Amino acid sequence: MRDLSTWFWFDGQAEEAASFYADLFGGQVTGIERTPEGTPFPAGQVMTASFRILGHDFHALNGGPQFQHTSATSFMVPCDGQDEIDRVWAALADGGTEQQCGWVVDRYGITWQIVPANLQELLAGGGDPAAAQRVWQTMMPMVKLDIAALEAAARP
Repeated sequence: MRDLSTWFWFDGQAEEAASFYADLFGGQVTGIERTPEGTPFPAGQVMTASFRILGHDFHALNGGPQFQHTSATSFMVPCDGQDEIDRVWAALADGGTEQQCGWVVDRYGITWQIVPANLQELLAGGGDPAAAQRVWQTMMPMVKLDIAALEAAARP
């Protein structure tokens, strides 16, 4: 088998989305494929845009309006600090929809979880069930996650 890659379905925004994600996450657009003559689509139209972010290859396909994205699939981005959470969150939320617990649906309909890199440790409470409960109770009403508040909740 070969490497796994992810495909997104868009209705005309493939190149725009690929550039947005590459810029936001410090990646790169790795290819643009245009439709050739003799296909059911106008020749020269962007068919796919490939990009690499956060060590993964993605492909954006201009497939038309038939399919929509849902939050049944999301991408978790562990961030190293609050500044990084704030920056990524602001970009994804611009034209998108903020949701509970660090989830945001961007302007293209893709769902992201923007979380502190140590979220799993915090949610486990360091093996202390009371600390875990405090962290969960603190996180549940949050929209964009606040690392300092989550870490404070983890402390006895």
